[in-house]
Formats: sequence, C-alpha cells, structure tokens
Amino acid sequence: ILPQAVLDAPKRGCLNVHASILPRWRGAAPIQRAVQAGDERTGITIMQMEAGLDTGPMLDQIDWIDIDHKTSGQLSEELAEHGAFAMLRVLSNLDRIAPIPQPMDGITYAAKIQKSEARIDFTKPAQVVERQIHAFNPVPGAFFEYMGERIRVHEAEVVAGSGPPGTVANDKLKIACGERAIRPLIVQRAGRSRMILDDLLRGFAIPKGAHLA
Repeated sequence: ILPQAVLDAPKRGCLNVHASILPRWRGAAPIQRAVQAGDERTGITIMQMEAGLDTGPMLDQIDWIDIDHKTSGQLSEELAEHGAFAMLRVLSNLDRIAPIPQPMDGITYAAKIQKSEARIDFTKPAQVVERQIHAFNPVPGAFFEYMGERIRVHEAEVVAGSGPPGTVANDKLKIACGERAIRPLIVQRAGRSRMILDDLLRGFAIPKGAHLA
C-alpha cells in the first residue's frame, strides 16, 4: 500500500495491474486464492490506485482466463502477459477511459499465504487437496512428510479410491483423502530437483499401507 503522498505525486495518478477480477480477491495473493477456492475463471484488472487495499476504480478488465487445473505459477505467467497488454491499452487510451467504481457486491480478500498452510491435509476431499497443491506451486510448495523427510508435491490429480486419510492405497502412491484419493504427478525431495513420480519411487519407495502426515 503506497502512502498518499506517493499516490498524489504523479499528475495522472498511479495505475496497478491486479491479477483478479476485482472486487473478487483484493489483496496479496489473488492468484493462489482463486486456485485454492476452485474458481473456474480469473483475470486482470487495471485499476487506479488509492489509499484502500485494491479498492480503486477500474480502467480495464479481462475476465475470461480459465483456471482449469493450472498451477499458480502457470497462471502467473499467463496473467502477466495479458496484464502487460491491458496496461499498454489503457495507457494508449487514458484520455478516453472513464474510471468505473468497483461494485460493492462480491468483495473478497486474498490473504497473504502463510507457510503453515502448505502442509497437505489428507482429511480434506481430494479435490480440495488438488487445489491446495496447485495453488501453492511454485511457493511455498504443498508437502507431506514420510520417514522424517518432507516431500513437496507440485502437481497432482484426483483419482478414484478410499481408505483412511493419508494412507497409501497402492504401490503408485495413490493417497486416500477424506473423499476419493489423490495421486502426485510432480514431486520434490528435500535438496533435490523436481521429478516425476516414477523417478521418486525408484529411489525412495513409499509402500502400500504407509501413512503420510
């Protein structure tokens, strides 16, 4: 949040590229929170900055970017490109654009991501776990622990299955959740590079029946 003196300094004010369809997901982590919440779409808002937290009037908006199982990292790259073009479009037409106040309905806040949120809770439905994993890719990185080692999961998919939450249901690391099951696709051991699941299991077996925390 910029101090009022800075906001008042430029003759035409300060503009911001915000990575959400305002007024939904004002705040620090709009991309991650949209993925985590299961939103179908997100977008870009070019807004006039003011003292409030992402409360300023809107100059342009893109509202059609499909999330569709993308990670926050993938969405960030996509939204950055659209945001740059949107800002150029606004700057080229600034004299002809009338700022539109944000609607009062649909306001939500995207709180800053805390590291404590990154531990995977397998008691949640598998769909919620998948969204958590994708929301926290690349940072802080969702993880579970096994045999004292932290394993980050960067991508995963929901699969059929059942059992006590956190229990490995087969030799391909299908993990039972509160509803259905999750299968990691891209993982990372501590101090190692990212790898596909098969590469992990060749060097670090996690057998059927193991419990992950």
